[in-house]
Amino acid sequence: MAQVEATTERVVAADAEKVFDALADYSGTRGNVLTEHFSEYEVREGGDGEGTLVHWKLQATSKRVRDCLLEVSEPTDGELVEKDRNSSMVTTWRVTPAGEGRSRVVVTTVWNGAGGIGGFFEKTFAPKGLGRIYDAVLQRLATEVEK
Repeated sequence: MAQVEATTERVVAADAEKVFDALADYSGTRGNVLTEHFSEYEVREGGDGEGTLVHWKLQATSKRVRDCLLEVSEPTDGELVEKDRNSSMVTTWRVTPAGEGRSRVVVTTVWNGAGGIGGFFEKTFAPKGLGRIYDAVLQRLATEVEK
């Protein structure tokens, strides 16, 4: 089982604090910026950053759906970590200043991939697919916070 990693980033025309607050707002903004790849979105505990428990289904491909139950933590300033209770998947959102009135958002997802030939294809293609999904989420986030 090899670890698989997908990373996407975007510079957003809004202060880092505003962007981070929007990402951490699971009761509001976060659900609004998710794409059609996410369904059954539900905040089960908390709703604002650390201590939030959120559920969704992520449909990465027509045949691949992950049922995610995510525990949210904030290990450092500007960082949200979503650990899936149902798998090895961990998604980390880092928001840092990128000049006046701008911020850089980097989202990295890692998980233990399958072994064998299936694992080879997963490691080859899954990061690109997940990258496209999170690129669209970051575009919607930018649209939301740049208002």
